[in-house]
Amino acid sequence: MDIKTIVKVTSKAWSLDILALMHAGTMGRQSSLLFASSAGRTALTQSLNHLVDIGLIKRNPGHGHPLRPEFLLTPQGVEIAIFADKIKRAVSNPSEQLLLRRAWTIPVLVVSQKPRYFTDIRNELLSITDRALSQSLKQLEAQHWLLRKIDPDIRPTRPLYQATNVGAHISQAINL
Repeated sequence: MDIKTIVKVTSKAWSLDILALMHAGTMGRQSSLLFASSAGRTALTQSLNHLVDIGLIKRNPGHGHPLRPEFLLTPQGVEIAIFADKIKRAVSNPSEQLLLRRAWTIPVLVVSQKPRYFTDIRNELLSITDRALSQSLKQLEAQHWLLRKIDPDIRPTRPLYQATNVGAHISQAINL
């Protein structure tokens, strides 16, 4: 799996949860996914449509009502659902689960497996804005998923970022 795929998958809040739930055996019906994920109906529908658009799930032909379809994982979806399940297992605290639903959390952690400067992270994640990256780095640092270290040997001083603790487990689960 490449970084572009990770960015696509995590761009909708509930996509990762849906894939992990389907991998764990939850039926692909909207009602069972709503119950298991605690997502809102609109947000879940948007995430399901997004996963269909990027080819990770598909409608189960001949099953389900047109307004309440049933979904199946595609072969590519099965592969990514395994990673989604590993990521969800790495995070046990409900407040940390909220951080996983943010669009740039997982891509930033994956890119930060090794110590990286801000510009290095931004260059790896081409579509991220400086503001979004800055906010993500601050949130991940506050949660202790990312270590910010000032490199004293470089002038002017620049912070280095590296995934640590739960953040390191998440980035290793994807292992780019």
